[in-house]
Amino acid sequence: MHSHESLYNILQQVLGTGYRLRNNEIKFFCPTCNHHKKKLQVNTSTGKAHCWVCNFSAHTIPQLLRKLNVSPKLVREASKLTGEYRSYSQDKEKTEWNVSLPKEFKPLWKKNSSLIYKHSLSHLYSRSLNMRHVIKYGMGYCEEGPYNNRIIVPSYDSKGSLNYFIARDIFPNSKMKYKNPPMSKNVIIFELMINWKKPLVLVEGAFDAVAVARNSIPLLGKVPSKELVKRIVREKVKEIYIALDDDARQDALKLVEFFKQFGIQTSLVNIENEDPSEMGMKRFWEIANKSKPSNFSDFIKGRLNA
Repeated sequence: MHSHESLYNILQQVLGTGYRLRNNEIKFFCPTCNHHKKKLQVNTSTGKAHCWVCNFSAHTIPQLLRKLNVSPKLVREASKLTGEYRSYSQDKEKTEWNVSLPKEFKPLWKKNSSLIYKHSLSHLYSRSLNMRHVIKYGMGYCEEGPYNNRIIVPSYDSKGSLNYFIARDIFPNSKMKYKNPPMSKNVIIFELMINWKKPLVLVEGAFDAVAVARNSIPLLGKVPSKELVKRIVREKVKEIYIALDDDARQDALKLVEFFKQFGIQTSLVNIENEDPSEMGMKRFWEIANKSKPSNFSDFIKGRLNA
């Protein structure tokens, strides 16, 4: 049976009979707001779900099912159909996640004649990245499946185990630039590459961190995860540089004040109207150096020669 039909059968078990639209879109009654019309729209191709009344939403069908507290069996079935299968065990204190790269993952460092391969490299080059970054971060791409037309950037924890991956659409007019794996964001992205004894740079996105080079951690948003904050405090990090996009300046200032409460020397890097991946490593560190006393120059020099 085609995966779309199988997913529809699973959704029917939870939401009742849906009304089919074009492009694998299906409308259901929303169990959250209980509107009298079918306002919950689910796409079995992209996995995205959204209620046009109460704004209840999910990025993937497995995520939607978990939000609706359905049986783990149905979640597993949907995860396998969408290529997003993950297993987890839960105790009273925390949830442990096992994540794997999409089965359609192809390494970008292996030359290919496909258009998606070429567009993926073109997207990276437009962000001041190159094949050296591809190899260093083990980047890949997907031509099919739930992450099709996306660059995949893996993240590994301190033991070298995959703890997350970023999936970025390569086309500019995409409705959903990033598609997160079905797991918690309470991890430290690129943890394997971090030296906690050196100054840290906190940025918004994964490509920003790649462009900045070593010791840069993407927040995947504007606030750090609880796990990252705990690790910073536990490792007694001495210096942090906040480099969020210009539209998040207030959030950046709040982070500066937050980390100063722990006695950490924290500076705001002024990157007006650009993000680090647009600026490139050299320009970023030139600006970062101006926000820091001169004893930071040796560290900067090491970054520029990386």
